Amino acid sequence: MCKVLKVSTSGFYYWLQHPVGARELKERELVGQIKQVHKQSGSRYGSPRISFELRDRGIRASRPRVARLMRKHQIKSIVRKSYRVQTTDSNHSLSVAENHLARDFNADRPAEKWVSDLTYIRTQEGWLYLTIVLDLADRKVVGWALSETMEAEATTVAAWRMAVRNRPLSQELLFHSDRGVQYACSEFRKQLEGKSVLQSMSRKGNCSRQRGSRELLQDPENGTGISL
Repeated sequence: MCKVLKVSTSGFYYWLQHPVGARELKERELVGQIKQVHKQSGSRYGSPRISFELRDRGIRASRPRVARLMRKHQIKSIVRKSYRVQTTDSNHSLSVAENHLARDFNADRPAEKWVSDLTYIRTQEGWLYLTIVLDLADRKVVGWALSETMEAEATTVAAWRMAVRNRPLSQELLFHSDRGVQYACSEFRKQLEGKSVLQSMSRKGNCSRQRGSRELLQDPENGTGISL
C-alpha cells in the first residue's frame, strides 16, 4: 500500500497513530483562507481586516482567532510606521461640491440626507481607518468600512456600497462630507453616477474640524448625536 500511495512506511504508520481530527482540518482550511486574503492584500492586511474580509465571504472567524492563527503560522502584515495621521486631504486639484447641507441636520424620510466621515483608530498592529455613512432621518449608521489603507476603494466606496445595500435609494439623496480626496476622487463619484444624488461638501476651512457625521456622533446633548 505504501508503494501504491508513494509514501514512506514510517510516514504511513505515523498517520495511522496520529489521525488528523475534524478540528485540525477546519483550522488548516481556515489558515489557507487567511493566507489567501493576506496574499490578495499584498501582505498589508492584519487580523482585523482579514476577519472582516472572511466574514464578507461567509466564513465565520473571530478577530482573536485570526490573530492567533496568524501568530502561530507567522503571517505578518506590512504596516507602515506613522506618527501623525491625517485623514482629510483637501489639498488637491479635484473639483469639489457646494455645501448644500448648510448645517440643516433635519430629514423627513430615510435616505433623504446622508453624512459621511473618515476617521482613524490606533491599534497594536497599526492604524485602522473607519468610514461611516449616517442617515440623518434616524441617526443610524447605514454603511461603514474598516480599512488599513486610506484608498477610496477601501474606505468611502466600500462604505457607500454597504449603505445603498442596506437602504436602497428611491428618491433624491443629499450626500454630505468634507472635501477630502476620498470623496472628491473619480472612484467615489462613479458610485453616484446614474443615481439621484446631490453631493455636498463642507466649506473650505471646515475640514480640520471634521464636520458632518463625526459632529453628530459627538453631540448627543443637542439631540443630534447617536450611540455606537
